[in-house]
Parts: sequence; C-alpha cells; structure tokens
Amino acid sequence: MDEHTFLVEKPCPVCMKKTRIIKTRSRLLVEKTDEDYCVHYKGFNPYYYKIWVCEHCGYAADEKTFLTPLGPKQRKELWDYLSNKEIQFEFKEERDYPDAVASYQLAISYLDLIKAPPSKRGSLNLQLAWIYRFAGETENEQEYMQKAADYYDQSITTERYPIGNLTDNAAMYLVGAIYYRLGDYEKCAQHLSRIIGDQSVRSREPKIYDKARDLWGDVREQQKNEKKK
Repeated sequence: MDEHTFLVEKPCPVCMKKTRIIKTRSRLLVEKTDEDYCVHYKGFNPYYYKIWVCEHCGYAADEKTFLTPLGPKQRKELWDYLSNKEIQFEFKEERDYPDAVASYQLAISYLDLIKAPPSKRGSLNLQLAWIYRFAGETENEQEYMQKAADYYDQSITTERYPIGNLTDNAAMYLVGAIYYRLGDYEKCAQHLSRIIGDQSVRSREPKIYDKARDLWGDVREQQKNEKKK
C-alpha cells in the first residue's frame, strides 16, 4: 500500500455487495494547477484513484456518485447491463496508468448508459483528458477535452447551477480554459467575454472574474503571435 493511500470497504450501489476501495489521503503537495483546474501533485497522482470500481459487478463511478443511492430505473438499467457482461478490471492496491484510463472509461460508459446530466459527463471526460495529459498522450487528451467542453456547454444551458462547487460563471470560465488549451482562441474568447463583459460577476465572483481577465490577456497575446506568423 502506498503511503498516500488507504483501504476501505463500501457497498456497491448496483450489486449491493461490499467492495474494497482505495482512497487517497488529503495531505498532498501541489506543484502547479493548469488553467482548466488540473492539479499536478508532487510524487503521487490521486487522479488514478478517483474512480471507484466494484470488484464484484464492475460498476465504476467517482466517490460522490458511488455513494449516492441509484434510482430504481437506473439501478435496473445498470444491473441488466452488468449481469450480462464480464468486466475485466482487477482490483489493485496500487493502480498504474492503464488502470486509471480503464477506470474512467468504465465510469463514463455507465454515465452514458443512464443518460446522466452533462455536467457529470463533462467532469469525468475532463479528468480522463488529464490522465492522458500526465502521460503525454496529446491526441487522446485533446479528444476528451473537446468532449468535456461540449458537455459543459450543454450543461450551462440546461442545468441549474451551482452544481457542487461550480457556479455557472465558473463553468463558463472552465469551458474557455479548455478551448485555450485546445488552441481554439476564438471560442475561448467567446466564453471569457461573457464573464468579463458582465460587471456583476466582478462583485459577486471576483476570483472567477480575475481568472477570466488574466486568461483573456493570454488569449490576446496568443492571437497577436498567430497574426505575426
């Protein structure tokens, strides 16, 4: 067992059996945080353990979703699907890169199956993009960042915010940050301008306003450099 992790047992919301779960300790050293909130930690990657996978039926979800009871319809949909499948995911006390990717792909597939809200799908697609980022898999990273941007865009217009710690303006900034990393400065500017163009955001959410303004400056610089080329 790694010094940053510990073992617990939790009931699976689909098969109801107790399954072993690896959790990460909260005291981790942060090296830097990217524009899209991806945190780089020193000597350990907690994102590898963000998805809990039931060792009995193969259900996978992030901690909050795993611990939230499923509705009867959703549980039946998942149980009917999983009871006819043999999910190949081995329980390990220490996960590696392929394990992390597989866990996210499983969790995303189940969210798609039950037609989960776009904010949830956006969040996991973005986190999978980060897993690829850490590994230097740029093409895969960009594919899942684009999916995350699409889901969050859909979420902003269809869901009621705040969702968790994310306000609608924070989600707007996040989409802009994703497009910034994708190199689509036009779409990034479109999203950021909706924040910095609203003076009420400056008083209500000064941190988001400042982040949007700072990133807007970076966008303008990148656009100038592109014109020079």
